[in-house]
Amino acid sequence: MAAKKKEATLQASVTNQEQWEEMLATKGLTVVDVYQQWCGPCRAVVSLLRKIKNELGDDLLHFATAEADSIDALEKYRGKCEPTFLFYGCGELVAVLRGANAPLLQRMIVEELAKEKLVLEQGGERRAVKDDGLVDDEKKEEVSRQVENEESIIVPACKSYTVAIIKPDAVAHGKADEIIMKIQDAGFEILAHEQRTLTEVEARDFYQHKAAEACFEDLVQFMSSGPSHILVLSQVEGSDNIVPAWREFIGPAELEEARREKPESLRAQYGTQTLFNAVHGSEDSDQASRELAFFFPNFRMASATEQDGEEEPVERTLALIRPDAARENREEILAQIYKSGFTVPLQREVKLTEEQVRQFYFQHVEEDYFPALLQSMTRGPVLALILAGPGAVHHWKNILGPSDINRAKEESPDCLRARFAVENEPLSQLHGSASLEDAEREINFFFPKQRTLAVIKPDTMEEHRENILEEIRGGGFSVTQLKETVLSRQMAEEFYKELREKPFFSQLVEFMCRGPCTILVLTKENAVEEWRSMMGPTDPNHAKATSPSSLRARFGSDILHNAVHGASSEQQADEKIHFIFGDIGSDAKLTSDGETDRTISDDPQFVTIQNP
Repeated sequence: MAAKKKEATLQASVTNQEQWEEMLATKGLTVVDVYQQWCGPCRAVVSLLRKIKNELGDDLLHFATAEADSIDALEKYRGKCEPTFLFYGCGELVAVLRGANAPLLQRMIVEELAKEKLVLEQGGERRAVKDDGLVDDEKKEEVSRQVENEESIIVPACKSYTVAIIKPDAVAHGKADEIIMKIQDAGFEILAHEQRTLTEVEARDFYQHKAAEACFEDLVQFMSSGPSHILVLSQVEGSDNIVPAWREFIGPAELEEARREKPESLRAQYGTQTLFNAVHGSEDSDQASRELAFFFPNFRMASATEQDGEEEPVERTLALIRPDAARENREEILAQIYKSGFTVPLQREVKLTEEQVRQFYFQHVEEDYFPALLQSMTRGPVLALILAGPGAVHHWKNILGPSDINRAKEESPDCLRARFAVENEPLSQLHGSASLEDAEREINFFFPKQRTLAVIKPDTMEEHRENILEEIRGGGFSVTQLKETVLSRQMAEEFYKELREKPFFSQLVEFMCRGPCTILVLTKENAVEEWRSMMGPTDPNHAKATSPSSLRARFGSDILHNAVHGASSEQQADEKIHFIFGDIGSDAKLTSDGETDRTISDDPQFVTIQNP
């Protein structure tokens, strides 16, 4: 809990329009992480921001997170999943960065802070900017409407894909059709194709990851100078990953290098200089996904069941960053995870014992490589994450690449396992569940189910009970016990015994005995904290200001009549559950008809892993 307080202090939480306006009045430079409620702020950069704050120690530098869903001024950012950082100098937008590019973010913070201090100290001119996310753009809205009316382009999830661009120089010289023929002759399948002239803003956004390079402005001007051909390509036969195959076909970005080493490549044949090198190719699978969303928002990968008309289900999978990579490349790997569209509901850093490694990898104990795996896994803390998203198991395996490091480097050099391989270490530094069944088993190993006690109070029962129960289940909780009862005075006093010395104790007891309440046992990973977060602050007025979507903010009226109650710790939860329901263990569930049923308890071979 201490770590969370520290993080909250680092970044002010802005969750409504009033707080947003107060934040804009802050003197100095404020860097705002704009996020959607469903995916949360960009956790991958928190340690970087803390490092910058500690190193600079400047009172004029501020960090904040802002929930776009509940702030009117950020309406245009809703529905976007890419990390976005807005830089404000005394209320004016001075810079925008999209994507969790840590080096660029650090450089921009230092530069923009220096500019802001110059304005404040010497009265210099503050250069405000505009961002498409906040500015009404009729053309953009018209395109959006057209896109909504178009049918989605869906291809099987088993195919890999990349984005290709025939650049303005090749189009201007009449070479586009010739290049397209060569692409098809080489065995690439064109899944989508359109001719398009990028605006300067679009070119700047598309090449944002190159903003730190000296040629960035020239690149933006060139790419918006005339029409390009945008294609989505699928893999050639016999290739697991199209990205390296396409990059091999187009050749090196440097024209002289392409002509010298790959004279048959597209760039060697059609490029005229390094900037005008005829064609573009995504650097890796993650960039291909981002570029695909940029140009073809209705293009998406689908499973076989989706092609029969079913929605691709949201899945969960386990990701492990092993000790060496967790120590050296943690933030960069996390940034890649978020860029790939995953949400991370839970993450935990744990130091495993040898016995725990044997239990987790029980299927591999007899393999020749197991001693090396055992040594690697016990070398330091492992970062375990639950990743959630459509087709998460397959998507994460795709991004990871082959489990054999040598094969990964040869066949998929842009995959995560190849990119984050450790020198002189033969084993992969990243793990992903092989199947949905393995995912649930492995998630349960690192994030064992927890129970908590929840109470829907008498004042909320009649009007809001069903809404609250619906939200509880929608929040991923399992209701393993449910009891509707009127508490006697003796039960209420015992239930709230830890508050006996408080001046409001008698009033609280009388209120809780006033009518029926619903008492529930909720089960979920991290259930205690998750339920407390869903409830919100004890005082509904405070909840409305800081957590407007919480249950207490929406259904409570004051501290006494605050709609719901929850245990404050796992120990207190166990005590209250025993008091209300007796010795029920952890293996009860509520059937659809409301009766309590018994089910098999958690597999005893998996141990609860505590944080070190």
